[in-house]
Amino acid sequence: MHIKDPQMVAKNQREICEKLGLKGRCIIAIEGINATFEGTKENIQEYIKELERDERFKNIHFKLSTGTGQAFPKLSVKVRKEIVSLHLGTCDIDPNQVTGVHLKPEELHEWLLENKAASAQGFGEPREFYIVDMRNAYEHKVGHFENSILPPIENFRDLSKVVEQISHLKNKTVLTVCTGGVRCEKASGFLVTQGFTDVYQLDGGIVSYMEKYPNEDFQGKLYVFDGRVVMTPFYTDDPKFTRQGGHKVVSKCDACQGQSENYVNCANPVCHRHFINCEICIAGNGGKSFCPGGCVLSRHGRKISPVESNLVI
Repeated sequence: MHIKDPQMVAKNQREICEKLGLKGRCIIAIEGINATFEGTKENIQEYIKELERDERFKNIHFKLSTGTGQAFPKLSVKVRKEIVSLHLGTCDIDPNQVTGVHLKPEELHEWLLENKAASAQGFGEPREFYIVDMRNAYEHKVGHFENSILPPIENFRDLSKVVEQISHLKNKTVLTVCTGGVRCEKASGFLVTQGFTDVYQLDGGIVSYMEKYPNEDFQGKLYVFDGRVVMTPFYTDDPKFTRQGGHKVVSKCDACQGQSENYVNCANPVCHRHFINCEICIAGNGGKSFCPGGCVLSRHGRKISPVESNLVI
């Protein structure tokens, strides 16, 4: 969608959320709106009704999941130049003008089922396509689609590096995936502008696929940017709601390489690196987590000095 008056929309959003007691984050730009809010079921439904009174927001894809009541410390509504930034300057992508074809979760599920059947039966041509995860490396480490391509992205601004890594797929079918689909609006469009000829994006993102097909094809848990950190939605820990026997842990502790999905921040305040550290290793460090092998970079990307490397919160 195109928003001509983002400041006015931000004002309205803030008023609605304050009236309903919602907490969370909302970013508004000329290119659209992206928000995650937490509140009671009744108030979330009322929020949706309020938003849909505006014709521009009639066709928004809402994704609902169980919160904790403490996922967000406060309400934040901001106006930005871009919803997700690629820092491409004059070459930036407007997803309202160029983006990948939206592939419904049901369609992806059918593609995957067809390929599994072809593999199991030993005949028939499987569909050739490649799932490329456009999230940061620390996100897809804890959960990802089986057999997907997982570029070591440190920041969404590194997207140009991804293009270099998958340049051999320019004439193949490529499906981009991300948490809720927002980043893929730009990521898929960027691939199109770089000469990729058959680009799709998962409509509604990974969370929409997990809702329809819990524990099928997507392995592990879904990383989210709120107090939950990782999300186990839609009965993914309950074997009776899956064909594949329950939740599968795919991530490992960065220190001991044992299975873990426990995210922490380094106890060094200069570093504050986000990584996976199991409870056993944390206990062995006196209840604190430190970068395995020592801290290297500050949270702003600066090389940490020997003095700074010994700081502790």
